[in-house]
Amino acid sequence: RLFCFPYAGGSDSIFRSWSSRLPRSVEVHCAQLPGRGMRLHEAAVTQMKPLVRALAQAINPHLNSPFALFGHSMGAAIAFELAHLLRKENGREPVHLFISARRAPHMPDRMPPTYNLPKDDFINELRRLKGTPKEVLDHRELLNLMIPVLRSDFELIQTYQHTPGPPLGCPLTAFGGSDDLDVTLEELEGWQDYTAHSFQVLILPGDHFFLHTAQSLLLQSISRIFEHAARR
Repeated sequence: RLFCFPYAGGSDSIFRSWSSRLPRSVEVHCAQLPGRGMRLHEAAVTQMKPLVRALAQAINPHLNSPFALFGHSMGAAIAFELAHLLRKENGREPVHLFISARRAPHMPDRMPPTYNLPKDDFINELRRLKGTPKEVLDHRELLNLMIPVLRSDFELIQTYQHTPGPPLGCPLTAFGGSDDLDVTLEELEGWQDYTAHSFQVLILPGDHFFLHTAQSLLLQSISRIFEHAARR
């Protein structure tokens, strides 16, 4: 079972096609966080710990099979913290942790917080990041609906601090984009300190949102890792 966690402002739709493009033995579960999709009526969460605790409770009944975690950007930090919490409270670790487009926890953010910017400045930041579709940015009513969720997600990840602990015992793969200006190769390589098992960095073509533009290559890489693990 592969549990997937989205970037800030993202929903489960990001991963909806993955089931048909990964090995048939992989069962994909996509996290739908509060404040979007079918959970639009729920308030978005602004702190990492309560979100991860709620996620742990939600997936606990599904941990009766080998499982892996994948997260992109904000979702990578969520997946990482979830792996630690599951080990601490359930004694279970993923068979693999996939980190995508996120710097290692001990490396400082090179950018100042943006979640509390004035509205126009916040929208300009969204345009710079290129993660919000142009049709949303140009649609005032839809944008007004999305901004509270985006601010909440930005607050969650920009105020996040990892509490140091023993490294995980599972293999860890860190994915990065060749043209990602927000996450450097050095910041990806820093994840090596967080596993006592095997570690690798894989660079794919694209910017911070390469999981869309290089999705086929990303899923091929994940498939090869699962196939290798199954043979082993």
